[in-house]
Amino acid sequence: MIVISCIYDGLTQTNTTHTIQHNGLTREYKVYVPAIYNANNAVPLVFNLHGYTSNFTEQEAYGNFRPIADTANFIIVHPNGTLDGSGNRYWNAFGFGADDVGFISLLIDHLSGLYTIDQNRIYSTGMSNGGFMSVELACALSNRIAAVASVTGSMGVNRIAVCNPSKPTPVMQINGTSDATVTYNGTVQYASIESVVDFWVDKNNCNPTPTVINVPNTNTTDGSTVEHYIYTNGEAGSSVELYKVIGGGHTWPGAPIDIPFSGNTNRDINASKEIWRFFSQYRLNELVAVNDITGLKKATIYPNPSPGQFTIEYEGKIDEIKVFDMTGRSIFIDFESVVNHSFTIRETGVYFLQISSEGNYINSKIVVE
Repeated sequence: MIVISCIYDGLTQTNTTHTIQHNGLTREYKVYVPAIYNANNAVPLVFNLHGYTSNFTEQEAYGNFRPIADTANFIIVHPNGTLDGSGNRYWNAFGFGADDVGFISLLIDHLSGLYTIDQNRIYSTGMSNGGFMSVELACALSNRIAAVASVTGSMGVNRIAVCNPSKPTPVMQINGTSDATVTYNGTVQYASIESVVDFWVDKNNCNPTPTVINVPNTNTTDGSTVEHYIYTNGEAGSSVELYKVIGGGHTWPGAPIDIPFSGNTNRDINASKEIWRFFSQYRLNELVAVNDITGLKKATIYPNPSPGQFTIEYEGKIDEIKVFDMTGRSIFIDFESVVNHSFTIRETGVYFLQISSEGNYINSKIVVE
């Protein structure tokens, strides 16, 4: 029997601490609700999981999503992991310890009773051990989690062998090549970052050849640069992304502070902004395996990258296309409904294309050079 109790001050609060009983344990979490939240409208839910030895307060401040939630209108949940034998908080991302998958699933149910949550827009991210756990949710809770992102995390070698998501699950990795805690090349316990990326590219049936973008080195004093790898055209429009932080440490890019002895913190990107940009493309009800959607065909978008003119080849009926920039802002495009559908984007950058076809969706990234 599951008993739920809350230290609860009312829905008008923006940041409250709660407890919940799961499997005989009292579990604690914080929930941040932006001021623009209105219970009449369903909003996304983002889990933000702390690293090993850390806690929900530190993660809330370090991997900060609150300013983004204030304008994008989503609820953030910061749960605490359980204590190990040394008294350190951790997440069970390796198959032993507390049932954290069950705990997260219970939290989704519980929060859905308190707030108007869009069940198709539930996401998880985290730092280090919290990143491992978020990817574990992609394996074990893909029927509820639309997409995940891992910062300085990987996957346990033992978990890769048993990971079997029920649908294509978009995954983002953000990792430093000079991370001394979760090394980029992996160990006997956990996989190399590029092996994790390859695993999800294969699972989602993405194009194995990525688009590679050298992120502008806007901060020349942070000791690091960034390469962005984008694997597109996965089943049901899924994708995989890697931000490879050359010279980056065990840190959250764009974090408000530098953590001593953790290596370089990259300042060319803001991990929280990139993660929300990634999440905002995906909805659970659209991420159904292509083989399960009767009659859904693959679309071809070319040339990609392009100077700005794109053509879509698709045998089915196209009802609508939408294009979003990296912040999630909708871009107006001129769209000509002919046999080969074409449109133009006039500014350089990376964009997200969504094709609506008889109630189904195809998502892809496009690049204007």
